[in-house]
Amino acid sequence: MEAREGTPAGQGAVPPSGQQFALTFAGQRALITEVGGALRRYTVDGRDLLDGYGEDEMCTGARGQSLIPWPNRIRHGRYSWHGRTEQLDLSEPSKGGAIHGLTRWANWEVEQQAEDRLSLVHTQHACQGWPWALSCRLEYRLDATGLSVRTTVVNRSSTACPFGTGAHPYLTVGTQVIDGALAHVPGSVYLPVDDEGIPTGREPVEGTQYDLRRLQPLGTREIDVTYTDLARDDDGRARVRLARPDGSPGIALWADEAYPYFEIFTGDTLPQKDRRRTGLGVEPMTCAPDAFNSGAGLITLAPGDAHTATWGIEPHAG
Repeated sequence: MEAREGTPAGQGAVPPSGQQFALTFAGQRALITEVGGALRRYTVDGRDLLDGYGEDEMCTGARGQSLIPWPNRIRHGRYSWHGRTEQLDLSEPSKGGAIHGLTRWANWEVEQQAEDRLSLVHTQHACQGWPWALSCRLEYRLDATGLSVRTTVVNRSSTACPFGTGAHPYLTVGTQVIDGALAHVPGSVYLPVDDEGIPTGREPVEGTQYDLRRLQPLGTREIDVTYTDLARDDDGRARVRLARPDGSPGIALWADEAYPYFEIFTGDTLPQKDRRRTGLGVEPMTCAPDAFNSGAGLITLAPGDAHTATWGIEPHAG
């Protein structure tokens, strides 16, 4: 397996995302990073399926990162658990909250590697606002159906902890912006949010700009909300589909039943203006935003318990 793509500028320079790991299978190629164990790039026959980032770039917008032990936001970075109030570092100062967990900037270690698969591990120790230890494992695999990503987390502490996980890839079908792309999101309910990005309730998508239950052009609609009550296919997977404007087969991101939520993000608020609307953020999540406070989808992970969730990308979805 190839362990490094390209050479960063400057003698002895280290890529911002650390060591790079390449997986290949039948025209497919995935690039995984040491930092965050992130999916930096995924191509099929040289065609990019992700709006990722270069080896000489730092990850922005959480592109391809896995989100542990919570996805999305926690209001004010504060929550109560079993009578004790915890205060996390505010990793999203603009909204005064904590976003996307604790492991996305950590260095992950290789556990096993082969040409078409890679497993990375990381131990998340106790830190500010998080008094537990977790053993985390990411397994990336390529096969004839595409790419799959399995996340397994074990509670190594003596007490139960709150838990959620998610992932943050941005899909592309090769259009300069996503406005002309066709999208299908199988959620019949969306979660409206306040100015801090925290859900304020549940609403049916029927009759709103968020109704993407049939394949249709995204147009100029701006979306940064969570979908739930997901329709699933016969295999139990929920799929978000993205296709080219001519309707030719595109790609699909699927999530197994461990993920009852999808966050859909059109990228309009990204700080990097040149990256806005260049890809569609499709984030499978096991819980809703601010689940540590609302309890919506929140998992209680008992000492020694493991949680596993799997999502993936099908490169030739109809």
